Amino acid sequence: MDRIFRAFIDVLHSNADLPQLKTSMTEIAAALDLGAFAYLFAGSQPDAEVKLISNYSTAWTSHYLANGYEDVDPVIERSVGTREPFEWGYGYWFRQLGSRQIQLLEEAAGFGIRCGFTIPIHDSLSRIAAVTFATGDCHAKFARCVERQGPLLQFVAMLFHSRARLSLAPERSVSGIILSPREYECLKWASNGKSAWDIGCILNISPRTVSFHLDNAKSKLGVRTISQAVALLAASVRFTA
Repeated sequence: MDRIFRAFIDVLHSNADLPQLKTSMTEIAAALDLGAFAYLFAGSQPDAEVKLISNYSTAWTSHYLANGYEDVDPVIERSVGTREPFEWGYGYWFRQLGSRQIQLLEEAAGFGIRCGFTIPIHDSLSRIAAVTFATGDCHAKFARCVERQGPLLQFVAMLFHSRARLSLAPERSVSGIILSPREYECLKWASNGKSAWDIGCILNISPRTVSFHLDNAKSKLGVRTISQAVALLAASVRFTA
């Protein structure tokens, strides 16, 4: 597992393309015996296209997106409404589902997706973002793994989102200035109240390197403080939304 996790980190911090990102996440899921995974993302704009990185059946993902199931998917609905990871499946729903939602779950089961564990991700640059680990067999082993590895899965999900989002929505303009991927990432996390030490842990770089990227971002944006740079980022996000 250590080797696979190190390889995962190496891929995320390289110029990996989407197939490489998919392969790295597939290996993580397999190493933890969690079956399939899916990362669903839509940018902060109301009309932003929903995008998917997954090792689910291509027939299922094409069917899912073609039918606009992200608009009725109870997993996504709950992801938008909560920040806490959750398990899901036929035995986990706490309210009555609509007919189209039931149809979605029944069709997903036909493709071997019957239950799972979803980590919602909320930030100012995403309308929808969530990582799901799913299985076709809701056995006790899956539940035990989720319970035991929950914190690691959340960490993996955040790291994956941080890198994958840049590939799916690479726009890094703040007040008309294009920042580098690292400058934008560091500024984004700073806008969420993270310190240089926190950001370094999230991105697997040193606090000194974080400060270097933040200083570059300030210089490009013509401001003197991180607070001013964050304000420009927030204004840019509101404008594009």
